[in-house]
Amino acid sequence: MEINVKNLTKKYKEKHALDSISFSLLEPKIYGLLGRNGAGKTTFMEILAGHILSTSGEITIDNENPFDNQHITESVCLIKEGNNFKKDLSIKNVLRIYSLFYPTWDQELADELVEVYELDKKAKVRTLSKGMESALGIIVGLSCKAPITIFDEPYIGLDAAARRKFYEILLEEYENEKRTIIFSTHLIDEVSLLFEEVLIIQDGKLVLREDADTLRTNTCAITGTVQQVEEFSAGKTVINKKQLAGMMTAYVYCNKEEAVNAGLKAEGIPIQELMIHLTEGNKGA
Repeated sequence: MEINVKNLTKKYKEKHALDSISFSLLEPKIYGLLGRNGAGKTTFMEILAGHILSTSGEITIDNENPFDNQHITESVCLIKEGNNFKKDLSIKNVLRIYSLFYPTWDQELADELVEVYELDKKAKVRTLSKGMESALGIIVGLSCKAPITIFDEPYIGLDAAARRKFYEILLEEYENEKRTIIFSTHLIDEVSLLFEEVLIIQDGKLVLREDADTLRTNTCAITGTVQQVEEFSAGKTVINKKQLAGMMTAYVYCNKEEAVNAGLKAEGIPIQELMIHLTEGNKGA
């Protein structure tokens, strides 16, 4: 399903949660939607899922507005970090309700994941720990097999082993059946290798959109003397510079081999580090 975003704006009183952002997601991929707290990520995901309206601009899925449009919303599943389910429902009833809403629902996968995460189907949502409730969200998000599946910090309360299991199952299901997966998280280092494309939002604006492999290949932390680094980085996009005792390290868009050939030390930049520096002081790229 094609997602088109054109001049999308959302204001709360005088504050812009989203400020005229435009882009398109035209093919099934695992997209990393990154940014600091308050950047506008959750607002974007709620508009995409048809939960809220924008102030101006538009977002369309296959040329249709998702708001109050069941034909579209049954193809979109948003799992947030909490409060996804009514507290008085049992796990069994939650799964039943979602199976009736999503025509692509995979009951066999849902039953398998309930076993993996050791949940009691008779348990009420209100009795679940934070980790168990997150596991239920993951089960729904994976089992719905919605063509657009959105995970917004979906694993609060899960330990490292449970999170790793989620990543493994997510990748396996994606490889079996491609769909658009939008993943927003602050645990970027854990999941960055899953991302095929990265979008970074800051202050309601899109500051970077890039193929993940291109980011890994063409962004480098280069280190050398101040003169070496300044000469090499002249004319290139520089994200950040640090200087100490006559030496300098710069985060630069460049080829690693090119930097090494210029006599500089060059290392790849983790996507999490890149996001931090791009969103410092409203920097953009």
